[in-house]
Amino acid sequence: MEANIKQVSAVLNPPAPHMVGDGFRVHNFFPKGYKLKMSPFFLLDYNSKIQFSARNEPRGVGVHPHRGFETVTIAYHGAVAHQDSAGNSGIIKPGDVQWMTAASGILHKEHHEEAFSKKGGPFQMVQLWVNLPAKDKMSKPKYQALCHGSIARHELENEAGVIEVIAGEYMGTKGSASTFTPIEVYNLRLNKNGKASFSFPSDYNTAFVVIEGEIKVNDTVLAKTDQLVHFKNEGEEIRVEAIQDSVILVLSGAPIHEPIAQYGPFLMNKPEEIQQAIADYNQGKFGYLEE
Repeated sequence: MEANIKQVSAVLNPPAPHMVGDGFRVHNFFPKGYKLKMSPFFLLDYNSKIQFSARNEPRGVGVHPHRGFETVTIAYHGAVAHQDSAGNSGIIKPGDVQWMTAASGILHKEHHEEAFSKKGGPFQMVQLWVNLPAKDKMSKPKYQALCHGSIARHELENEAGVIEVIAGEYMGTKGSASTFTPIEVYNLRLNKNGKASFSFPSDYNTAFVVIEGEIKVNDTVLAKTDQLVHFKNEGEEIRVEAIQDSVILVLSGAPIHEPIAQYGPFLMNKPEEIQQAIADYNQGKFGYLEE
C-alpha cells in the first residue's frame, strides 16, 4: 500500500501578492509564482482572506476579454458580481462557484457585489484558469453558475466532514460542473481530527490549497492556511488528516499534452492564434459589454 502513495513534492508559501484591478489582492501560485506542472490548470490566483473597508463604489476589474480556456471562481468569503458579453450575469457568494467557459471569446467584468461593498468585510476567493484542448478552444462560450446548495456533497464517515464535489467524481458522488477533460475539483471541509483519502491516477497533476486550518498529508507532511501542497506524478493514494477544522481546495486533472501560447488573457496553442485573438478582439468579435 505504501508504495502507491502519491508523495508530496513541496509545501509552498503564497508568493508576494499583487492587485488585479482594485478588488482582488492575489497570490499567483502558478504559473508565475512557482513553475509547477499543473496542466490542465494553467493559473491559480489565490485571494487570501483580507478585510475590505466599506465603500460605495464597488472595487473590481473592468471589462476584459478571454479566449481559449475556462475561468473558475470559487468564493469562500465576500461576494462578487459578474457580467459578460454573452448575456450572463450573477452574484457569487460564499460556497458558490462560477465556471465560465470563455472558449472562442468573451468579454466580462467582475466587481465586489454592491451590498458587500457597502458594508465591507472579509474577502477570500480562488480563481483558476483551466486550459481547453485545441479541439474545444473555439467552441461556443458557456456559463455554469453553481450555487453552494446545489453542489454535490459526499458526507465522510465518522462525522469527519464533507466533500463538495465541484467537478469530477468522489466515491460515486458526481461533480456538479461539466468539463472538457478529466478534472477533479473539490472543497474538502474537515472537522478537527477528521480524515479523508483520495485516489488519483499517477499521471494526474495534483495540488491542495489550504484555505483554512492545518492539515497533515500522508501521515507526515504538515501544511497550514494559505499554503499549497504540490504532489509528485507517481503513486495514487493521498491521506489527509485535519489538525484543526480545515477547508482544503483539492485539484487534480489529466494533463493536456499540447503546446501552449499565452499572451495576457488569451491561451492558445500557436503564436498565430494569439495574433488572431488580438485581431478578433480589436474588431469587436468578442461582443460588447458596457463598463
